Amino acid sequence: GGVEFTQYVTAAYTNDVLDDFSYYGVDFASDKFGGFAKAPATLDIAKELATEVTLYGIEQYESFPTLLEDHFGGSQRAAVLAAASGITSAIATGHSQIGLAGWHLSMLLHKESWGRLGFFGYDLQDQCGPTNVFSYQSDEGNPLELRGANYPNYAM
Repeated sequence: GGVEFTQYVTAAYTNDVLDDFSYYGVDFASDKFGGFAKAPATLDIAKELATEVTLYGIEQYESFPTLLEDHFGGSQRAAVLAAASGITSAIATGHSQIGLAGWHLSMLLHKESWGRLGFFGYDLQDQCGPTNVFSYQSDEGNPLELRGANYPNYAM
């Protein structure tokens, strides 16, 4: 998915907000599972954690309209929510692929909640990402072809 540029600037520009969403998620997961890397590394856990963090973040954006406006165009909001969801999922399970699953699920939840992720082509890049969470993609070409999470499956 297209996370490079937006994530590059988001960490500095949205520091306290990203921290708040991430700490909320990690505290939630730590309380529920008893610490870091204690949750099972399953997609169900990614779904639970990413949903919790994304909904928390959306509630915060809706509670503070100036924050909603400040994170322009939706792309920064999408990146902040997804980063916090990915961070939470990865720390809770100790598994990077579950973190990636949390990231992409957050993008889809955000899209369903607000109708779009950002402007221009940003929607495409993060909606095509979930197929890269695990390497086996039976719906694209040779069923024995294995791909990793960094396969360039995005708009060029």
